[in-house]
Amino acid sequence: MKRVLYIILCTVLFAGCSEDFTDLAPVSNRNEADFYNSADDFEVAINASYSGLQSIGIYGRGYWTMFEMRSDNTDQGPDATGLARQYTEINSFTEDALNEQITSAWSESYKVIANCNVILERIPNVEMDASLKNRVTGEALFIRSLVYYHMAIGFGNIPLQLTPYISGDELTQVDQNTILGQLVTDLTTAEDALPVSYSGSEVGKATKGAAATLLAKVLLTLGDDSAAETVLRRIIANYGYELLPDYADLWGVANENNAESIFEVQYISGGIGQGSLFTNDFSPSTDLQTGSGFGRNRPTVSMLEAYEDGDLRYDISMGDSYVDLEGETIEARYIKKYRSDLAIENDSDTNFVVFRYADVLLMLAEALGETPESYDLINEIRNRANLPDIDASTPGTFEEKLLQERRVELAFENHRWPDLKRFGMVDKIQDAEPFITGTREFFYIPQREMDINPNFVQN
Repeated sequence: MKRVLYIILCTVLFAGCSEDFTDLAPVSNRNEADFYNSADDFEVAINASYSGLQSIGIYGRGYWTMFEMRSDNTDQGPDATGLARQYTEINSFTEDALNEQITSAWSESYKVIANCNVILERIPNVEMDASLKNRVTGEALFIRSLVYYHMAIGFGNIPLQLTPYISGDELTQVDQNTILGQLVTDLTTAEDALPVSYSGSEVGKATKGAAATLLAKVLLTLGDDSAAETVLRRIIANYGYELLPDYADLWGVANENNAESIFEVQYISGGIGQGSLFTNDFSPSTDLQTGSGFGRNRPTVSMLEAYEDGDLRYDISMGDSYVDLEGETIEARYIKKYRSDLAIENDSDTNFVVFRYADVLLMLAEALGETPESYDLINEIRNRANLPDIDASTPGTFEEKLLQERRVELAFENHRWPDLKRFGMVDKIQDAEPFITGTREFFYIPQREMDINPNFVQN
């Protein structure tokens, strides 16, 4: 899938989208009559939904802004003017309902949801190979669930739209748990429908393991640890993932879609509009030979100090200085995980890793609570990082120790803000930037959505 070109897909399926959420539809009325009639149409449609995950409002920028920069892992960097002001506001909890980054996240997320809804409504009535129909249905359910999960965690009270929007429909907000409950149903169906793995050009599409991993995360968020344990043990026993021996081998274009990877958003360079922005966004300077480095999503001092001495993950995940072209050492905190050699600025081949096996092991420890097996799971992760075992006698509560391990293992992978909320730790770390008294746990619903839908209640 890494080498599938999406330009035509996006043109066909996104061109008909209105800018207003209430008018969202994946194709125009003119195109609907001639599309969604064959197996090829549905493969084009599902690939366009994958492509939607690349967008600026989703994994391109929106989600790391909402789930890393909002947390104590990263900040907006040294620039707080112009566009960077929007990131500064998100980082400091001072953004309003007009913030363009949050508006983009909402809008682009619902575009992907709309595409998936049309696929799911149309595909039952089309004659095509049964196994392909089943798989595409599972893919659409997974992609829609992935986006809805982020929206539920980020905004809380949102519309749950499961069918194509018809002009005149009144959209109604539902709470976070209602969204997550629907995802349990959808992801259970998706896991059953999807294959364990792919080969060739289809590598990178959603699998049973991807659906199950998101399902487990949803169940943990709902507080159903027992059900989450069952799902997580199924992933471990049946789906063939493993920890790579070397943490460094998880990162870089040559290591994408590896044996530890469960799901990645696929990007491709080459000047075709499908490259990622991560290398440029996260690099602090042009002296790093990556084009214009904006220094966004900069690791905080708190993040730097979270690593123990000797933790091999530190130098692989982030840097605190670099040597410029004149040989001078410049102090600057920056993310390393998504660096690549660029031929064109803002056109990296680097994927975004959404889920990987280390997260599964740590989620199982969470589901089990404090037990010897839980510490074994945590220590399996720590030992790879060249760190000693911990146990019940190690200072701190079990939750604090587990959350700490998740922080350094999964740094800059969009897990920190959902983790803090799930563990109930948001208001317990007021001494760590950027948390402040009375922290808002949900983002404002974009003002344009409030204007279009006067029945909406603002967060």
